[in-house]
Amino acid sequence: MTFDAYNPPLHVVQFIGSRRGDAERGPEVRIQQSEAQLRAINDGDLVWLYGPRRHDLVSVRVDDGVPRGGAVVRDVAGIAVTEFVRLLRVDAKDRSPLTNPPPLGYRERK
Repeated sequence: MTFDAYNPPLHVVQFIGSRRGDAERGPEVRIQQSEAQLRAINDGDLVWLYGPRRHDLVSVRVDDGVPRGGAVVRDVAGIAVTEFVRLLRVDAKDRSPLTNPPPLGYRERK
């Protein structure tokens, strides 16, 4: 896991687990506007959320009700309150297709 820019960890201050009938469901992280600007993330972007045990793709919601340095996480397995997570923005132009990486020593023919 590499981070190109300054990317301090976020403290999970609340976990929301949705139920089947809830209007809003799915993996999401809520962060403050200043934290989003620091990471060059906009409201609605897809990001990788790296936790202590796994990482998942989640959408971002900018919410100024979240304390500075904190994150509210919804429907992400393996995350608990008081843990620290990092966010890494997904860039569609830089994203490779979801395939296995080439074997070691593989060279593309020109």
